[in-house]
Amino acid sequence: MSREELRQRVSEWRRAGERIVLGNGAFDLLHVGHVRYLHAAKELGGRLVVAINSDESVWALKGEGRPLMPAEERAEIVAALADVDLVVIFPEPDVGALIREIRPDIHAKGTDYTADSVPEGDVVREYGGRVAIVGDPKDHSTSDIIRSRLSPRRS
Repeated sequence: MSREELRQRVSEWRRAGERIVLGNGAFDLLHVGHVRYLHAAKELGGRLVVAINSDESVWALKGEGRPLMPAEERAEIVAALADVDLVVIFPEPDVGALIREIRPDIHAKGTDYTADSVPEGDVVREYGGRVAIVGDPKDHSTSDIIRSRLSPRRS
């Protein structure tokens, strides 16, 4: 969905009295940690919007060889999850600009953050939004999965 379509849909949901929850990430290789994070975000109530980093921003954040899949495919996979109401791809290095555009009631981040360490936390709090830390402990990561698959197996 384009940013303009996103703004229109969020406006419609707000007029209908819906709460807007925003989650974000690269979602480069979907794993159980992602599923648990998005499910917990949805349980905050309302419509779950998921912002996915563009290919260029994943490369800048994660380095050579990433992303493993193009943004459109990552978006399609995440959009297929029952808890997700809408997916948008964003090109910026962080989700701050998108937060300013749609002003989610809640910005949900994973347990690798605290409410105070969320990079966009100040932007959310500026307009009266809330940051929520959700999901299971950060025991899963795409980087770790890749490393474990490339390392020689020890017997």
